[in-house]
Amino acid sequence: MSAQLHDQDFYSWTHQQAELLRQGRLGELDTEHLIEELDSMGARERRELETRLSILLQHLLKWRYQPERRGVSWLRTIKIQRIDVLRVLEDNPGLRHRLPELFASAYSRARILATDETAIDEANFPEQPPFGIDEALNAEFLPE
Repeated sequence: MSAQLHDQDFYSWTHQQAELLRQGRLGELDTEHLIEELDSMGARERRELETRLSILLQHLLKWRYQPERRGVSWLRTIKIQRIDVLRVLEDNPGLRHRLPELFASAYSRARILATDETAIDEANFPEQPPFGIDEALNAEFLPE
């Protein structure tokens, strides 16, 4: 019954599972779907961090390689993405040890995103990030 509810009404299923936990009725939990959902929640947080890093790095690349187009909008995006990255890390400190791996992956995406927005050939952006994690997250840093 509980497994079927998961597929038909996810919202009600989550409330049912929470209530079963509160009441200590562990034998009635839909453990298969709970495990799946918990794994999914962790993956979602990792993807959120990588997405925020990609947008930040994209705008840092644009800032560096299109100085004539620099503007307040880009500065705001850089500032907001830095705040969002730090918030995700604050809420999920277990992701901090994965930051180098996620930074590298996000940079690969950022090169493509920057290419799409700037019309600069992807080959003109270095294969390795021209700035480090600490610089990218530093509120005072802008690549020149």
